[in-house]
Amino acid sequence: MEVKKIKWAIIFLLSVFVIGIGGYMVTEGWNFFDSLYMVVITLATVGFAETHPLTFHGRIFTIVLILVWAGIGFYALSSIIQPIIEGEIRKVLGRKKLEKEIRNLKDHYIVCGFGRMGSYISRELRNASVPYIIIEKDEHLREKLERENYLYLYGNASEDEVLLEAGVKKACGLVAVVASDADNVYITLTARQLNPNIFILARSTNESSERKLQQAGAHKVISPYQMGAVRMVQAILRPAVVDFIEIAFHGKSMELQCEEFLVKPNSSLVGSSLQEAEIRKNLGVIIVAIKEASGKMVFNPSRDVRISAGDILITLGEKKDLLQLEKILQT
Repeated sequence: MEVKKIKWAIIFLLSVFVIGIGGYMVTEGWNFFDSLYMVVITLATVGFAETHPLTFHGRIFTIVLILVWAGIGFYALSSIIQPIIEGEIRKVLGRKKLEKEIRNLKDHYIVCGFGRMGSYISRELRNASVPYIIIEKDEHLREKLERENYLYLYGNASEDEVLLEAGVKKACGLVAVVASDADNVYITLTARQLNPNIFILARSTNESSERKLQQAGAHKVISPYQMGAVRMVQAILRPAVVDFIEIAFHGKSMELQCEEFLVKPNSSLVGSSLQEAEIRKNLGVIIVAIKEASGKMVFNPSRDVRISAGDILITLGEKKDLLQLEKILQT
C-alpha cells in the first residue's frame, strides 16, 4: 500500500511538470525549451526573471501551477517520508518490547544458532509453548527472525555479555547448534561457567568433538549424521517400530503421545506403588519407564515399584489423560 502511494505521488509530480510545459506552450505560444525553463524556475521558486513577459492568462496559469504543485508536492513528500518515519518508530517500539520480553524470561531455553537445526528446534519449542530465545550472529537471518516474530538476540553466543543478556543465569537449558563444532565447544564452556546448573544440549559432527563437548560441560551431545544413519537403518530393518516411534514421539497422532513428568514432593502419589496408584486403570496411561532421582532408569517397571519424589515418569497415552496425570503428579 505504501509503495503504491509513493508511485502515485511521483506520477502526479511528473504530470504537473508535463502539464506546466504544455500550458505555457498553449497560453503563451512559447517553444518547448522556453516553456520547460519557465516551469523549472516557477516550481523551483528560484526567483529568476521570465524568459518572456507573461500575459494575463499566463499569470493566472502560473498561479494555478504553483498552488497545484504545492499541494501535490506536500502529498508526495508526506507519502515518501511517512513510511520511513513510521517504520523507524515501529522498529524502535518493537525492539523495546522485545527487550522487555527478554528481561522477563525465566526457566527458558537458549537456542544458539538459527541454521537448519536451530530453526527446526525453535519451531518445535514454539509449538510446545516452551519459553525460549534465539541467539544468532548472521546478519542475513535477522530479517527472517523478525518476519517470523521470533524472540532473538543478535550477537555471538560465545560471548559472556550476549549470554547474560539472554538470561543464561535464569535459563533452565541451552542448545548449542551453530555450524562450527569449535564454536559449540566454546559456547558450552562459557554457558557452564556462567550457570553451573544449566542443562546443555550440543551438536557435534565427529567423535572427537563429542568428547570435547562433554568435557566442556554438555549433558547431551547429539550427532545428526549418526542419528540420521541409525534411523534410516531402523526404517529398513524394523519399519513397524519406526512407525510407532513416529506416532508416539513426534506428535503425528493426537490419540497417542509420549511424555515425561516430574513427581513433585507434594504429589498425592508419592510413596504409592504403581498398583496402588492405579494410573493405567483410572487414566489408561502406560508407565513405560521410571528415571529415579539417582539417575537410574527402570524400564517396564513392575506393579510393586513405588513412586518417589524427584522421579521422572516416562508415560504413553492420550493427550487428555496425560494432562490429567500431570496435575495429579504436581498436587
